[in-house]
Amino acid sequence: MAKLRESLEEAGFDDVRTHLQSGNVVLSSKTKPEQTARKCERLIQAEFGLEIDVVVRTPADLARVVKRNPLGKVATDPKRYQVSFLAGELPAASKRKLEEAVEKSEQLVVSGREVYAWHPKGVARSKLWALLGGQGLGVTATSRNWTTVTKLLEMAEK
Repeated sequence: MAKLRESLEEAGFDDVRTHLQSGNVVLSSKTKPEQTARKCERLIQAEFGLEIDVVVRTPADLARVVKRNPLGKVATDPKRYQVSFLAGELPAASKRKLEEAVEKSEQLVVSGREVYAWHPKGVARSKLWALLGGQGLGVTATSRNWTTVTKLLEMAEK
């Protein structure tokens, strides 16, 4: 992560901070989120030889995600409460597929470019999680547990 921070700073980004060894980066940029994402993707490809899709949210976007918190009353373990951040709108067919995969104990809320999922029994055997963590959504996505989401917001607001 230190090399990633250095590379992003050298590319002109400001206030670059990383969270854990997870690929989560908080930074300042004068470009629009989509442009920032593409610039980061190109940098990661050039510096590390990896083709990684990047999803960007502004501090205001993250604040709305945390404020919305549609499953907050039932999601009692933040490590089992996930938010999937989508690069665009979720296709209707993908939404139906996710809804069909929800087990009785799980809950799912699709809200704009985010998917909130509560996995009270964990993600290991969850069909819903397998779909959210896979490549078959028809849109670039990355998922984070609630602990990470709120930590990233805290970092972004500093």
